[in-house]
Parts: sequence; C-alpha cells; structure tokens
Amino acid sequence: MATGSLVVAICQYGGEFTSGPKGNLIYQGGEAHAVGVTHDMSLESFKAEVSKMFNVDATDMSVKYFLPNNNRTLITVSFDRELQRMVELAASAAQVDVFLVSREENRIIATQAGASISKPASTAASGDKRKRPLSKIKVFKNNKKTPDAPSNSVQASANIMKEPSPVVAENEDNREMVSMFDDAVNPYVGSEITEEPPQGFDNPIMLWDDIIGGVGQEFDNVKEFRAQLCKYAIGKGFAYRFIKNETSRVTVKCAAEGGCSWRLHASESSRSKKFVIKKMTDEHTCGGGSGEGQRRATRQWLTTIIKEKLHDNPMFKPKELVKELYDEYGVTTTYSQVWRGKEAAQKELYHAIRETYSHLPWYCDKLLETNPGSIALLSPMVDTKFRRFFVAFHASLHGFANGCRPLLFLDKVPLKATNEYKLLVAAAVDADDGVFPVGFSVVEDETYESWVWFLMQLKVALQNNNYPYNDMTFLSSGQKGLDAAVSQVFEDGHHAFCLHHIMEEFKGELRKGPWSQQIREVMVEDFTRAAEACSIEDFNASIESIRNISSEAADWIIASKPEHWSDAIFRGCRYDHLSSNILDAFNNWIPTKKESSIVLMIESLRTKIMEVIGSRREACKAWQGL
Repeated sequence: MATGSLVVAICQYGGEFTSGPKGNLIYQGGEAHAVGVTHDMSLESFKAEVSKMFNVDATDMSVKYFLPNNNRTLITVSFDRELQRMVELAASAAQVDVFLVSREENRIIATQAGASISKPASTAASGDKRKRPLSKIKVFKNNKKTPDAPSNSVQASANIMKEPSPVVAENEDNREMVSMFDDAVNPYVGSEITEEPPQGFDNPIMLWDDIIGGVGQEFDNVKEFRAQLCKYAIGKGFAYRFIKNETSRVTVKCAAEGGCSWRLHASESSRSKKFVIKKMTDEHTCGGGSGEGQRRATRQWLTTIIKEKLHDNPMFKPKELVKELYDEYGVTTTYSQVWRGKEAAQKELYHAIRETYSHLPWYCDKLLETNPGSIALLSPMVDTKFRRFFVAFHASLHGFANGCRPLLFLDKVPLKATNEYKLLVAAAVDADDGVFPVGFSVVEDETYESWVWFLMQLKVALQNNNYPYNDMTFLSSGQKGLDAAVSQVFEDGHHAFCLHHIMEEFKGELRKGPWSQQIREVMVEDFTRAAEACSIEDFNASIESIRNISSEAADWIIASKPEHWSDAIFRGCRYDHLSSNILDAFNNWIPTKKESSIVLMIESLRTKIMEVIGSRREACKAWQGL
C-alpha cells in the first residue's frame, strides 16, 4: 500500500457489546463519525483524532480490532506498525471491526472471550449476556461493500499434540493405505497440526473447510482433485482411505476406526473431460470432520506449499519455513523435513525455469510486433542450454538519442531468485539526472565474453538509431572483463571507472596494513583529492603525500589506472558523475518472484519503463519558465 493512501474509518461510539449465540462478540447502537486514516498515521495521532471526535480521552485506552472472518479474538494495536497493519487489512477486506476500550473493559473482554471459547455454543447462548458500552471503528476502503464473510471460529485448546505421525502408514495394499491426502504413493511427512489453527487474515486452514463443495463439482484433472481433497481433509481434520485410486476414477472413505459413513467418489467426465464428483456422503458418523481432529500432511503437500513460498521469496531458509508452516497452517515440522521439501521444491522450480526458455522466441516476435523500432535478439542455445537475450525498446533508444548526454552506465543487476542467468544493463541519465534505461541483456554469466556480446548488440542498436557513439563515455566498475570489453567494442569511446568501487578497494588494502585508523583516513582524503584534481600537478602532489606515508599504497593507486578515474587525466566527460551507483535503482524494478522467468522479468522492466516515461512526461508539463 502506498504511504499516503487514505482509508475511510467509520468510527462508532456509545453502543453495546454482547455475546452472540456462538460465543462471538456483537456490537450494537452508538453514534458514528467518519475519520480519514492514512498508512503513515501514528497511533498517537489516531487516538487524538478519535478523542476529539467523541470528546473522550483515549490516551490510556487500548485500540483493538477484529481480523476478517474472526469476531471472537480481539487484536491489540500497541504500536504504529500494528496500526499500519490494520490499515493494510482494511485495503483488502470489506471491513474491520475496531474497538477503543479502557483498561477495565480490557479485563472484562478478556474474561468474556475466554468464557465463550471454553463453553459450548449452546451454553454460551443460554448464559448471562452482559452488555458493555464500547467505542467501535469499522474501517473500509473506497466505500466498497461486500457481504460479511461467515465466521470460521475454531475451538481453542491449550494442548498441542506431541507424538509425530508415522512416516509411512503400515499397510501393504497401496489402494487401502490410510493416506491423509494426495495419492497413495506419497508417504506421510511426520507432521501434525495443532487443534487451534491460526486465525489470522485469510487463514488457509479456514478457507479449506469448504474447498470440496459436493456432487457436480469439477476439477481440471485427477491431480488437481487429489490436491484439493488433501487441503479439504486438512481443513476438516480427518484422514481418509483410498478404495479406488486411478487416473480415471477415485473413491475414498473416512479412515476412522469402527467405520464411518463419509464417502466420496469422483471420475472423469467423457463429455467435458473434467474430473467430476459423482457421489458424496458428507456426514461423519465417527464424530470427525469438525476441524478439531488430528491433521497430517503428505510430502507432496509440503513440497507444494514450500514451492509457493519460494516463488514469493527465494531467500527463505528452512528454519524460517518451519516457523511459517506453523504460523500459517498450524503444521509442526522438523528442520530435516522442511530441508528435504525445499530441495524438492527447488528442483520443480528449476524445471519450470527451463520450460520458460521455450517461450523466448515467441516473446521476441511479440516485442518486435508491438514495439516497432525495438531490438530483441535471442542467441542460439547450446545443448538446449540458455545463452543470451538482448532487448532495447525503441522508446529508450529514441529518448537516449534525443534527450540524454553521451554517457552510459554499465553494470549487473543483482537477482535474488536465481543463479541460472545474470541481468546486464546499460542506462543513461536524463536532463534531470534521473536514471534512464537504454538496453538490457540476460546472459549465462557475467564474463568478458558476455559483456562483449552485450556491448556489440548495444552498438548495433545505437547505429540503427543513427547515434554518434564515437566520443561517448562509459562508466562502470571496470571489473568482470568490462575494462577490456568496452575498449574492444567502442574503440573511440572513453571508459571511466566507478570511483566508489576504487575507493572501497583502496580502503580494503589499507586495512591489511599496520596503519592506525587516523592515518588511513588521511590517505583516503589524499586519494579523494587525487581523483578530483583538475591538474597533473595537483594529482602528483596528492600521490606524493600518500607516498610519504606508504610507498606501497602510492604504487597501488598508480597501478589502479588513474587515467580511468582521475579528473586530471581522464580524457572523456563524466558530467560530474563519479559513481555507477545510480544503477542501484534497478534493484527494486523487478519483483523477486518474477526473477525466475526471463519473460516475466523483461515484462516487469518494460512496464516500469512505461511508468517512468509517463510520470516524467507529466512532471514536465508542470515546469515553468522554460
């Protein structure tokens, strides 16, 4: 959510708070006022606004609210970040119930909520309904109303199961295997779900309760049916047994000891080619299926969930995944189980990456078709392995040729999600010193050969746009073969080294020596003066000052090719740009989860370029005095 996004809060105060028939909390009555809440609003400001609105002192009061689909448990807002989280939820859900309560009311609500959880629904309904006046805030965005979602409350339990499930169910008949979910060939993962699944926003366990709707429900294929059946049984908390488990038909029944009436049969439809539920007895005579029984997950289920998480955040560690699985699904797993599941998920993601390579020829054609004047080139694959892909959009080439100085920054954009390929970029700066992308290349690795290939394609693209690149300046780190590659492709160009990279290397060398921190700082200052010197005399004076302290340090500077970074010696024009760090802006242009696909990655860049050009065009319209 954007920092300045406004959410409308309908604040209510003076009504009554009662216990519902199912132990839920119900608020009625009171007056209402509208309050604007932004994402960056502090909790103190929010309380002050509500205090003025209702003429009460809310300083020492607690702000509490309901999560969607849960009107039993109140969430306390104690910090600014928690208020931001409440606003974020309001942007996606229809509304959020929030209460402003005093310390005494806090204790009453806690006691009342605890009693409603521990008592059966019938007892709670017949008990004493004590009414409490509370202030309430209903929050929604853009006045978009949707029907209230049903409450999916789960009875709390302080007892968490300790005994792990068997890794493989002991049954010789595969079709009769007590398979929790998926198919009979998937052994159990020794994991369990607590009796109280997390009740957070969009809790998957709650959403899975009705994922199987009944007779007539269709699935794309048998694999999807098994996966949905897996989630359904996790949500309902029961195990089932395969009676038939074939590609064209599946029959399952509840695996409870002593027999149970729950049974389901699905088969492939000859008409629609879908997998359809044909018969279903949706009643558990064993007492199960209420969401309170023991739940176990298959290895395939665990791999699927981990794969989804790695797709969103490839940097997840097994230890973090263990916590995520427990927090979101209530599944208790071991480190080794998650480690194996992560390995399997990474293999599946790797195969998905390989499949996207086959889409690149089609994507190249579409880019050229929809962006006339653009350059999109795919290097032939070697042994079915991806090599290189270059793209330069016409808008970027035209903008660089007609609105930018002859200065190009070269670097690699770091990718977090994959090591299968690298992303190289060439970018300029516009008249307002904003980064302006010119060309991109996805290559197998960052080497001298890949940089030469990228620069050759860039040179051709500039030639096609009649750009006079002969006296152009390039600014880069000069590493990974860039020093030689630039001079080979652009013989008459000027190559400046990033002063930040050179400075960091110099500091690293100084840390290896015997000098104190103060002496090192003196040499760094002399190095900076040498880089910014306007004459050879000033440059030599700075080097001699360093040589008086350490001849080795002075020799290192001379060996670092100062003709590429000192103003006194460099023959090109850098336009006061001494560093290539301006390219760090690209680090946030590509969502991590899209880095695993070259097509999605380039599409993200294309979309971002459109946004940047459009926003800068609009900003130019507001300029005056030109």
